[in-house]
Amino acid sequence: MGEMEGSYRAIQTPGTRLGAQFNAGISTLEPGQSLSNALGPGGRSPGRGLQLRVQGLDDSQEFYDLESRADGQTLLSDVFRRSNLMESDYFGLEFQNMQMSWVAAYKLKPCVCVCFPPRYLFSLQMKRDLLEGKLSCTENTASLLASHLLQSEIGDYDDLADRDFLKLNKLLPNQERIQERIMELHYRHLGQTPADSDFQVLEIARKLEMYGVRFHPAADREGTKINLAVAHIGLQVFQGNTKINTFNWSKIRKLSFKRKRFLIKLYPEVHGPHQDTLEFQMVSRDQCKIFWKNCVEHHSFFRLLDQPQPKSKAILFSRGSSFRYSGRTQKQLVEYVKDSGARRTPYQRCRYPTDKAYFIAKEILTTERTYLKDLEVITVWFRSAVIKENAMPEGLMTLLFSNIDPIYEFHRGFLKEVDQRLALWSGRSNAHVKGDYQRIGDVMLRNMCALKEFTNYLQKHDEVLTELEKATKRLKKLETVYKEFELQKVCYLPLNTFLLKPIQRLMHYKLILERLCKHYSPDHPDHNNCREALKEVAEMTNQLQSSLIRLENFQKLSELQRDLIGIENLTAPGREFIREGCLYKLTKKGLQQRMFFLFSDQLLYTSKGVTATNQFKVHGQLPLHGMIVEESENEWSVPHCFTIYSAQRTIVVAASSKVEMGKWIEDLNMLTPPPPPCPSPPSSGSSDEVSLDQESEDDMSSSRNSLDKQTHHRANSTMHVCWHRNTSVSMSDHSLAVENQLSGYLLRKFKNSNGWQKLWVVFTNFCLFFYKTHQDDFPLASLPLLGYTVSSPGESDSIHKEYVFKLHFKSHVYFFRAESEYTFERYSDRFIHYLTPSNKCYWQDESPHT
Repeated sequence: MGEMEGSYRAIQTPGTRLGAQFNAGISTLEPGQSLSNALGPGGRSPGRGLQLRVQGLDDSQEFYDLESRADGQTLLSDVFRRSNLMESDYFGLEFQNMQMSWVAAYKLKPCVCVCFPPRYLFSLQMKRDLLEGKLSCTENTASLLASHLLQSEIGDYDDLADRDFLKLNKLLPNQERIQERIMELHYRHLGQTPADSDFQVLEIARKLEMYGVRFHPAADREGTKINLAVAHIGLQVFQGNTKINTFNWSKIRKLSFKRKRFLIKLYPEVHGPHQDTLEFQMVSRDQCKIFWKNCVEHHSFFRLLDQPQPKSKAILFSRGSSFRYSGRTQKQLVEYVKDSGARRTPYQRCRYPTDKAYFIAKEILTTERTYLKDLEVITVWFRSAVIKENAMPEGLMTLLFSNIDPIYEFHRGFLKEVDQRLALWSGRSNAHVKGDYQRIGDVMLRNMCALKEFTNYLQKHDEVLTELEKATKRLKKLETVYKEFELQKVCYLPLNTFLLKPIQRLMHYKLILERLCKHYSPDHPDHNNCREALKEVAEMTNQLQSSLIRLENFQKLSELQRDLIGIENLTAPGREFIREGCLYKLTKKGLQQRMFFLFSDQLLYTSKGVTATNQFKVHGQLPLHGMIVEESENEWSVPHCFTIYSAQRTIVVAASSKVEMGKWIEDLNMLTPPPPPCPSPPSSGSSDEVSLDQESEDDMSSSRNSLDKQTHHRANSTMHVCWHRNTSVSMSDHSLAVENQLSGYLLRKFKNSNGWQKLWVVFTNFCLFFYKTHQDDFPLASLPLLGYTVSSPGESDSIHKEYVFKLHFKSHVYFFRAESEYTFERYSDRFIHYLTPSNKCYWQDESPHT
């Protein structure tokens, strides 16, 4: 293959186009023109193809082998494909012509690529522009930009690491003089991820007046030397480095050139004091034509709503250039990005490493981010609330926060380490060393060994939870602060739930490491470390298993104590929570909806509906001693009906399904010994022997208080969801649900909406919580999922995407898209097993094509 003379390098022009630049000795490259023809004899060997070298913004080099008749579009498509770039309309290819001017290799149409945000590419361009002095800014701004780039490259501040990096790597021309200032600013970015740092670089750069400005020397009609520049808002005019005018794209009617003269025709109603046609003199005809083409592209891209249609060519001859912009417009691109692109082809799914181990490791990262936020609910938010009101005794403050603060600090460092490893694993700018980082076992083993030191802290959680509950009952101020804090958005679960997270997190590690060990073959280089890490965490979970069972039971009893009126001392020693849920009780008015709560020693049921404070009123208490339960559908002619005989009264109830009825009967029979042979239970056919209550109508009816319309934060507890979804959950269901939570980004689409919305989603406690990003402190919305069914989209849904699952309950329908097959399987598996435990939520495959 003949190698083309010169080199290619990537470049990004903010506000304009971005692409790879290369030295090719080409004057211009028209749409569809062959690269070999444009290159001339120096770029290829006779009868052979072309080999082109492209240098990326991270200084990596890629070679492209093309046929000799290939055009610029072919090269452009190959570059986009290898880069896994989605927003291809903002990017292009440029080459340096024989006059050493940069020229765009115009494409025929945009190349459709995968969803890969260009933020990192923009950040790399800012890094290069800073070093080359092309980004004009103050010294302080340059130091701030350099500090974010430093955080992105090496992570949190470390004096020695900072100095070593800055000694070996140059970020600014005058770096040595302002190095201390860069390090001082770097110290302020603790905990900031590489993606956060890239975003901050762009946020700062985009506000600079000279961001994305590339000067094209020219002169006005009076011969005054000026510089012209193309930006997203329009054509800008500079005198030196001072901007003296801007002509918005919407105000420009026509752009043209005649030899070295560049002409702008304005709309009559807007040119005001300006002439109808503005004229500028460029350096040469070629420079004038290059600048004109650049303006035409931007004029069409930012101004038009729809993609312009190409004009038909003249049959005999025509005047002037035939160049027309033929890509999508900005409006079309925004809509395209919202919908996350066109259909993906097999190669386009390879934006991440294809190894399943990467996605298992990524689950560690995403759930760790959520876990750290959950710890902050206690260590930051609740601490602030009790200190502000001076509501907690000093002894309890010491017990609570000295117990959880060290755990929080440990996991901050652990999250940083996992985040950095995943960044290296997925590529970024470390492609030359990423093979050494495609593993997670060493990180897990090191940190699981370190985590063993906190076992004593975790064993104290029992005491912490008990003392906090006692103090809340004893101190009115603390009780008020506690209840008010639970109403805050940041406390998206019952407060004492967050105190159990450290022990439950060990269960998460164990399950994830088990999947990783199962995936790896014994000879895999990461297998032994993962196996050893699993042994360490299994040892801790075995030590803490009994404590966790006791704590989860205590937490649930405490939660019910706050939500139930008319029952005292629910957290009595020895009492175990078994099941809660909705049943229909037979009364004098017929079947009436009630909430039932089954404990190891008694069965409670509430009166009608919930109160104005979202609490349930206990109406009846039945001891389990001597209780007999029998199916009684035939006696009462009510589906899924069963009768409960107790020493105090006999009641008839009906479940919403046969499965629900079976669960209640199984749990009740498990807790009550089998009845003696005689006397036999009274017949349920006589209404005189069955308690048919005439209950109070003082409480709020369920028809006036739907779950979706309640604004009280505590209304989304499991109790309230069971009430509105006519279902039930057991203690074992609760334990499984909290030990198998998921976090990560999903795309969501409503039934009748067009586009997909990207959201950070947390699945825990039978509920989906939605955030805009993983950095948000509280969820924007939540979706309780008890009673929902998970399935594949059907033909009538018109969803033609991969990795989509459908959630539906009655008329409520939601679609969610996962980023990979592994993520898709994880969510669907969790939904199947933990979404509607009593109703055995199943996977319905409505579409055989999905």
